[in-house]
Amino acid sequence: MTENAPQQQTDLPNAWNPADEEAGLYQRWVAAGYFTADAASDKPPFTIVLPPPNVNGSLHMGHALDHTLMDALTRRRRMQGYEVLWLPGMDHAGIATQNVVERELANEGVSRHDLGREGFVQRVWEWKAEYGGKILDQMRRLGDGVDWSRERFTMDDGLSRAVQTMFKRLYDDGLIYRAERIINWCPRCHTALSDIEVDHSEDEGELVSIRYGDGDHAIVVATTRAETMLGDTAVAVHPDDERYAHLVGTEVELPLTGRRIPVVADKHVDPEFGTGAVKVTPAHDPNDFEIGRRHGLPMPSIMDERAVITAHGPFEGLDRFEARPAIVAALREQGRIVAEKRPYLHAVGHCSRCDTVVEPRLSLQWWVRVEPLARAAGDAVRDGRTEIHPPELAKRYFDWVDNMHDWTISRQLWWGHRIPVWYGPDGETVCVGPDEEPPSGEGWHQDPDVLDTWFSSGLWPFSTMGWPDDTADLAKFYPTTVLVTGYDILFFWVARMMMFGLYAMDGRQPFDHVFLHGLIRDANGKKMSKSRGNGIDPLDWMNRFGADATRFTLARAANPGGDMALAEEWAAGARNFGTKLWNASRFAMLNGATVARPLPATGELTEADRWILGRLRTVVSEVDDLLEDFQFAKATNLLYHFTWDELCDWYLELAKVQLSGDRADNTRAVLGHVLDTVLRLLHPFVPFVTERLWTALTGGESLVVARWPGQALTGGGPALPEPDDVADGRITDLQKLVTEIRRFRSDQGLKPGQKVAARLSGPGYADLAAHEDAVRSLARLTDAGDGFSATAAIEVSLPAGAVQVELDTSGAIDVAAERKRLQKDLAVAEKELKQTEGKLGNQAFLDKAPAEVVDKIKARRDTAAADIERITARLAALPS
Repeated sequence: MTENAPQQQTDLPNAWNPADEEAGLYQRWVAAGYFTADAASDKPPFTIVLPPPNVNGSLHMGHALDHTLMDALTRRRRMQGYEVLWLPGMDHAGIATQNVVERELANEGVSRHDLGREGFVQRVWEWKAEYGGKILDQMRRLGDGVDWSRERFTMDDGLSRAVQTMFKRLYDDGLIYRAERIINWCPRCHTALSDIEVDHSEDEGELVSIRYGDGDHAIVVATTRAETMLGDTAVAVHPDDERYAHLVGTEVELPLTGRRIPVVADKHVDPEFGTGAVKVTPAHDPNDFEIGRRHGLPMPSIMDERAVITAHGPFEGLDRFEARPAIVAALREQGRIVAEKRPYLHAVGHCSRCDTVVEPRLSLQWWVRVEPLARAAGDAVRDGRTEIHPPELAKRYFDWVDNMHDWTISRQLWWGHRIPVWYGPDGETVCVGPDEEPPSGEGWHQDPDVLDTWFSSGLWPFSTMGWPDDTADLAKFYPTTVLVTGYDILFFWVARMMMFGLYAMDGRQPFDHVFLHGLIRDANGKKMSKSRGNGIDPLDWMNRFGADATRFTLARAANPGGDMALAEEWAAGARNFGTKLWNASRFAMLNGATVARPLPATGELTEADRWILGRLRTVVSEVDDLLEDFQFAKATNLLYHFTWDELCDWYLELAKVQLSGDRADNTRAVLGHVLDTVLRLLHPFVPFVTERLWTALTGGESLVVARWPGQALTGGGPALPEPDDVADGRITDLQKLVTEIRRFRSDQGLKPGQKVAARLSGPGYADLAAHEDAVRSLARLTDAGDGFSATAAIEVSLPAGAVQVELDTSGAIDVAAERKRLQKDLAVAEKELKQTEGKLGNQAFLDKAPAEVVDKIKARRDTAAADIERITARLAALPS
């Protein structure tokens, strides 16, 4: 508090406590309807649809990152005068939710089959009503400014109608068909899986080499899945492989079965891999299936839906993992095992829901013919209708959509959208639209399968707005503006939405922009996982540090397309930033900072005022440019350093001096307007603390509906003066002078708050004469009075000339303690010099070490030598 500045009243508590404030602020925003979009508005639209979290899910760091970035985008656009729709909702998550409810039933001693289909589905709806949507409450904790009045669920009536409409249109256009193909099958969940539902890991197994046939007709194949040999219908070699040319077209005996199978030539085979011959099991391997189709091979399945062997013989009834060693043992007994390699690491697919090893299986399923849809999805990005950020990830997108395979969309589940196809008693097949009556009568039945969850979520950008009807929301808010998601689901979800959106909406893309961020990793750059125990719970961070600190930490790490490392200390640092902002703002308000007075004319401003206002204008412009380019990390980092380093550490300290002068009211106005603008700029990232401070500072209704600084659509805030080169140079010189004095004081052993007498002189100081009070205040220097005698001096070079700073430190330091401290520092520096010189004197080390390592050691040596010189001089200068 400055002596002549009157203390103002403020309702701000002494400290910012997120737990006391955040929930109430959020409830007030929702109650005021700030997040509710108006389709009849004449404002330009800005639309984001929330990637729907699973109904059984909870908030994890990936969600928290997504939501922070989306909330920042929508809050800024709302302040800029756009009609903003951020539409929330949840995905029914077919397999995951069915598994949860089945486990619940198992605890009760019953199964879904005991309830029957209708009873089980009703039980899932009851579970959803009681437990589903936990993540939505957690979104409120984070501060998500979503339009709760438009919350959707992929199984609600409107979206179910959209799903049935889309299936019918694709079916009628020949883009949905039913066929036998190889699919990923989970023997535990008893359903087909999409690729996104399969996790691959390097598992230990065995590679067994087996001899088929004998003598000149013998051929050796290697496999990690010996049990599948029971379903082999050929051995394949490359057409140009001369080793096996004499065998192509002949037959060899398949061991253990007595069957004879052909040797076929196929270009798929790599002659350089293994023996150059592969066993062909068309019903249990996708590549073998294609070979089988090309050569017209039989495709017998040898396992049931539980992955139990069904082939006749001694192995029938064994689980696949029981059959494997039994078959190897039987082959070994017959002398058919040529080689065995254990352990053998190879990629194995696991069900992402239950971790069961996935079984490739020939199955009759429903498929989407993706070629024309994928081609349109690629064209929309190529012609600029949709832009991918960062642009270098567009190549990955094209790699996927240009090489996409047909998509299996049927799932052998009960929870989900039932496939709208009926089969008749005489082999009829009828696809039924949402406004059509299904066929009835004896022998008619509906397909028992449900659709892949990604089918309904692929409609999300337009089904949530009322499609297939022509609604006001579709007219106003489609295409959506931005999709924010991780690059890891660029293919699995983004590409599907692009295909369906372009198809259903007459070539109009679902998004104008797709912003892709990276994956969150721990402080050491490792992927977070339960097995590693390195995961971070965002709810834990919010409880300990607050939602603002959690959000700010995530935003500061969000470089486009790049993975990000997180550590707890960064969240603690973000909390400290909030505390710094709170304390600085509260101090300013207590000292009369105000927006009630207009900014003074430039001629009435001090150089410090002109400097901070010019810097603020630059920051506003740079932040705008960065956010337009989705550069969240750079934007938040810029705001962090401007707020902490320039506003709080420098201007606020300079303002304290000015508040004692004749321009105090001008300073209060400048300080008020700078804080007003900074709080607006920070609000999209730290909405709670900025809201509390801004309403206290301005008396305004809410930052949520306040104007964004700069040229917003509805007009900007107060005009900020252009940067002033003279003022900038002068304050830069002042900062250098004060920084050098502070460093010198530290070297002299002075405590940071300890005041000492000093004399300043020189041509450089004459240029800063108007700032003498500020320099002395910031550097903790008092006037050199009568009898002043300098005991230490420093010279600081500035553009206008040198500044001599002489200090009287007599009696200001404990000489004995300072000598002890310096001697300790000297010993450390001498040890470092000895070690680095030792390494640099070792020629063997220099010959092997990379150049950058040698350079670092040289730099350490030079630093140590400089420290020794500085400390030795300081010791010599100490009084005896």
